[in-house]
Amino acid sequence: MNQPIVSISPGPRGWGVPLEVQLQDKRRKIVCITGGGIHPVAQRIAELSGGEAVDGFSTIVPDAETACVVVNCGGTLRLGIFPKKGLKTVNINPVSPSGPFAAYIKPGIYVSAVGLNQIQVKKEETP
Repeated sequence: MNQPIVSISPGPRGWGVPLEVQLQDKRRKIVCITGGGIHPVAQRIAELSGGEAVDGFSTIVPDAETACVVVNCGGTLRLGIFPKKGLKTVNINPVSPSGPFAAYIKPGIYVSAVGLNQIQVKKEETP
């Protein structure tokens, strides 16, 4: 059975184009690095994708098991370090590329200002 594709769009004042998350063989974890447990955005992505939401502050998840990372970065570090590693990054704050990692933050790998309304399962296209 094909895994659903979850489409995550930028929210109001957000940056990026819709980012797509689809679970792969070992890449099944939605890593939440927002503090305070699992953020509702990470939980929703996990529910729609069939993945597992993991608190990245209390559990180390190898990059090879990470489908995407959810952050709440208003600065430069967390919003840039994961795109630099090639990991899809969802920022709940409305932050555009900036700082020393700006060169790694590209459309399709990073999206910002994401709330629950910006997350949906991508509809299959009919031929």
